[in-house]
Amino acid sequence: MSAFELMKFMSEGSVFGEFCSKGSSKWLFSLQIAATMEGMQLDNLESICEVLFKTAAEGLIVADRSGHILIVNPKACSLFGYSLEEFRNLSIEDLIPQKYRSEHPGRRESFHGNPQSRSMGKGMDLWALTKDGSELPVEIGLNHFRINGEFLVMCLISDISERRKAEKKIQKLNKELESRVEQRTRQLRESQLLYSMIARYYPNGTINVFDKEFNYVFVEGMELRKAGIEPSSLVNTSYLKRLPVEVRDRIEVELRNVLDGQNTEFEVQSHGHYYNMRAVGLPNVSGEIDQILVVEQNVTAQKRAELDLQNNLEAEKQLNELKSRFVSMASHEFRTPLSTILSSTSLIERYESDEQIDKRAKHIQRIKNSVQSLTEILNDFLSLDKLEAGKISTNIVSFDLEACAEQARDEVQQIARDGQVIVYEHKGDKAVELDAGIVKNIILNLLSNASKYSDPGDTIYLRTAIVNGEVSIEVEDQGMGIPQEDKKHMFERFFRAQNSTNIQGTGLGLNIVKKYAELMGGTIDFTSELGEGSCFTVQMPVKAHQKSLTSTPS
Repeated sequence: MSAFELMKFMSEGSVFGEFCSKGSSKWLFSLQIAATMEGMQLDNLESICEVLFKTAAEGLIVADRSGHILIVNPKACSLFGYSLEEFRNLSIEDLIPQKYRSEHPGRRESFHGNPQSRSMGKGMDLWALTKDGSELPVEIGLNHFRINGEFLVMCLISDISERRKAEKKIQKLNKELESRVEQRTRQLRESQLLYSMIARYYPNGTINVFDKEFNYVFVEGMELRKAGIEPSSLVNTSYLKRLPVEVRDRIEVELRNVLDGQNTEFEVQSHGHYYNMRAVGLPNVSGEIDQILVVEQNVTAQKRAELDLQNNLEAEKQLNELKSRFVSMASHEFRTPLSTILSSTSLIERYESDEQIDKRAKHIQRIKNSVQSLTEILNDFLSLDKLEAGKISTNIVSFDLEACAEQARDEVQQIARDGQVIVYEHKGDKAVELDAGIVKNIILNLLSNASKYSDPGDTIYLRTAIVNGEVSIEVEDQGMGIPQEDKKHMFERFFRAQNSTNIQGTGLGLNIVKKYAELMGGTIDFTSELGEGSCFTVQMPVKAHQKSLTSTPS
């Protein structure tokens, strides 16, 4: 088919007119010529159409339903680098970059199923593949028609490389605009058209000019277009009435200061978005400020990045503090029992006679107690490490809560301070469906703390109950109590109350208990009076769900 036959068919079928509405002025011009062909010599028309076909600024390609290329114009050859002979052996997919190629047959079939004239590439990235393997940014117009019953698709292809370069230049110009806008306000009024063209592409914000009543005189910017607002519809309307109530008064005060000659820059927040506002007065020929130039910039992304950075820095600072506290604590907590073991071992070697058996037993008990302390410290670290790394999986089983609590009570009673007694009572049903190991560890930790921070001879109370489907575990002591200012920190890692630093401990026990309680779907709370004692209460459901801890390490 010749170019003339193609254009004649399209003009007669009214297909080309619809297609040209999405194409260039050159093709519209060719349509107007084709529309008058009835009154011209056929040879002349064919010559004119052939010239238009060959000199068009856009590439033209006609392909069949399978994507095989049937017709191309010289511009298409120039764009893609193929000769006419080479195009005969190509399909549309050969002109598409490899990373997009697999999707195209499906899109082509979709177009065949619902063919509509349309343009492609505006507001999105479309790329074509040339013969030398380079990729070309393009815009494409599509139309369809039939010749002798065969479905054909025509593409108009425009190289937009230069436009892309121009867009980058405009973006660069936008960045320079803020620093130059104040000194060029007078020139801005004299070159309003140029200013409007630049302002409409201002990224992530708006450029506004208000009168003394804060009505819009001028407004442009990509922020409006993203919101679907036509800038011209805002002219002569109130700027303040468009603002959220929570920031309206603040902005009005700032703008009135500008009218008094005080240029300003400030930041406002509304509905989770942050805006940087720069406002300068625009004096008239008499020197009186009768208009205000306001540059709004949406800095939400930058602000969130700053907040993330601050949070990361704070987390890093806390981590360093925790490391320092850990090193200090570990050096102290490990040194004391190890020194005890070393000294007791040396003394035991001296007590060889039967008469000295009591002395040997005393030092053997000291060694056992020191080993127990080291074991508790290591268990705390291992438990915390597993909890923080999300390596704890629950094992929900049915067991007797009272028996579990009694076993934990007996273990702590053996290592309790001299004369201390742990009194235990249970109320309600006994059967629960929880992780028995976790429940026991909770009780062991709370009882161990109660013993550690109470005087010899004190009574410690352990109470468990099952009421209305809830498990309650309560440990009450008559110990030193917790200072008021320390209460809010009691569940933090490595935290030691200021009145307990001379007592051996890691500062991890309550942090671990809290995580264990949460893993069972429960909570922990406490009451405490300085010098009178403390009472810790854990609440959790009678039946927990099987799950794994997936907390992010702090």
